[in-house]
Amino acid sequence: MRRTSALTTLMTVLLVLGACTADGDGSGTSGDDSSTDQDSAQPSSSPTGTARPGEPRTLVKGRKVTWGLAFLPGGDALVTERESAKLLRVTPKGRVTEIGKIPGVSAAGEGGLLGVAVSPGFESDKFVYVYFTARSDNRIARFHYENGIGRLQTLVTGIPKGGNHNGGRLAFGPDRMLYASTGETGREKLSQDRKSLGGKILRMTPTGDPAPGNPFGTLVWTYGHRNVQGLAWDPQGRMFATEFGQDRFDEVNQIVKGRNYGWPEVEGMGGDTIRFKRPVLTWTPAEASPSGLTYAQGSLWAAALRGERLWQIPLTRNGAAGRPIAHFKERFGRIRAVVPAPDGTSLWLTTDNDEDDGVIVVPLT
Repeated sequence: MRRTSALTTLMTVLLVLGACTADGDGSGTSGDDSSTDQDSAQPSSSPTGTARPGEPRTLVKGRKVTWGLAFLPGGDALVTERESAKLLRVTPKGRVTEIGKIPGVSAAGEGGLLGVAVSPGFESDKFVYVYFTARSDNRIARFHYENGIGRLQTLVTGIPKGGNHNGGRLAFGPDRMLYASTGETGREKLSQDRKSLGGKILRMTPTGDPAPGNPFGTLVWTYGHRNVQGLAWDPQGRMFATEFGQDRFDEVNQIVKGRNYGWPEVEGMGGDTIRFKRPVLTWTPAEASPSGLTYAQGSLWAAALRGERLWQIPLTRNGAAGRPIAHFKERFGRIRAVVPAPDGTSLWLTTDNDEDDGVIVVPLT
């Protein structure tokens, strides 16, 4: 169990908020120090996110444990299947092509073929990046994708693996560097160990080297995480991540270079605010267990596994979280990924229910 003080408990009491949709209620607790990279409080402005989701349509079904999703320049999506290690190509009309299996994947528990990212220079370099569980560790690799899966080039090895908490998200940031989220595999001490790649957000060049400007001269960008599976940036370049809590609070964090996010010393709000970066928002695990995260039309959108819903989190102009809104509660089961279509008019979701999984398209109005 977590170590918490009476002060921490007091500061982490959830507030029941009054916003509602047809599918669920808005709830959660917002942090008070997340508006800037310096953690200084600033006056909050009104949320800018006004988009509303329209009626979803099922684009693909009948798959099993669809996990990561990333778009190719032409509008088709690449989708990973965690257990089969298959990489799928999905068109906007729902046509599915099995490109092939990623070699070396050893799927077990929460491990397998996880995140996928497409190079920002894909039209010239043809690189696709994958995060997967191998026999001894989690790895990041890339391959040329033209007529199929080309020879796999391993970029990063030694990310701890376990039955759970394998992290797994990959995303290119506005700086064109590759970011990866990792978990601590249930070994809590790894999160505070800056020499370990577990319980971290990593930042690297497209060739897998520590990116210029990294705070510790290694791949580590931030530490003190339990299990991060969602990464997103707003138009101002502010980075956000979702994080699984243990028994009390799941989190949305603003990610700031070199900061410590507290696990296992702090779960949710509270703790030493000089040493640890507070979340911008927390939920109970029953409401969320958040996985994928993205930004679209003024809001963050978080996929919820145990919560079985899509959370919309409007952002203020200074990056603070507005009142969260729940959509599609218990309609699609566990939602694993959420990614905006290239034209920004819809969100594509993957589901993770162990059977009859696939892709859902949600228009934004």
